[in-house]
Amino acid sequence: MNNEQQYELALDCLLLAGQLMMESGAETYRVEDTMLRMARSQNIEDAQSYVTPTGIILSLGKRQITKISSIPARITDLHKIAKVNSVSRKLSGQMITLEEAYEELKRIQKTNYFLPIHIQLLAASVASSCFLVLFNGYWSDMPAAFVAGGVGFAVVTITQEMTRVKFFSEFLAALVVGLIASLAVHFGLGIEMDKIIVGAVMPLVPGLIITNAVRDLMAGHFTAGIAKGAEAFLTAFAIGAGIAVIVAF
Repeated sequence: MNNEQQYELALDCLLLAGQLMMESGAETYRVEDTMLRMARSQNIEDAQSYVTPTGIILSLGKRQITKISSIPARITDLHKIAKVNSVSRKLSGQMITLEEAYEELKRIQKTNYFLPIHIQLLAASVASSCFLVLFNGYWSDMPAAFVAGGVGFAVVTITQEMTRVKFFSEFLAALVVGLIASLAVHFGLGIEMDKIIVGAVMPLVPGLIITNAVRDLMAGHFTAGIAKGAEAFLTAFAIGAGIAVIVAF
């Protein structure tokens, strides 16, 4: 493999690593640091990267080509981030070659590390019940929070797959959560509607996005921090608007 082919492979490998991390919810500064560490492991000292929540620009030097990778969607997959970090560490430690790293990254890209959807729904339901207790709700309201949290998570998952509009799916999920809580209290199956709602919407709250926004701002990545903060605000607004519609009527 000549130098030009080696640089081309390095560029593709680094971009794929950065793309996987950004798509999985990693912090911007972590993505940049990972790509640059991988570049230095290949004796590429002039590498420069610019990462935003929607795209990555990477150059390996003044005389090398520059590539752009789009980030069309972002989810939360910490396991995939850990896998990419593991590849980066092995490459930096000269434990694997660049070709092996690229093949491993492509396997990571094709693998779905999420638990089955029924396990996710059960986890969301249990978490909703636990949050209700955490917020000093009545234990007798746990079944209502269990159902509302599970159904709300199912709605946001299905609607997101169908429409690809995050704001609408979160608004609709919050609307359903509020409706279930309201009906539970109306028919005597719940006591405190507000505690049921608070517990049930917690699986929808963008906690990781808010955390990453703050961490990126603290690291000096103001563009990414503000963008992620705006995304978190829109999600919070969608949840609040859905609940407000139910409470208002």
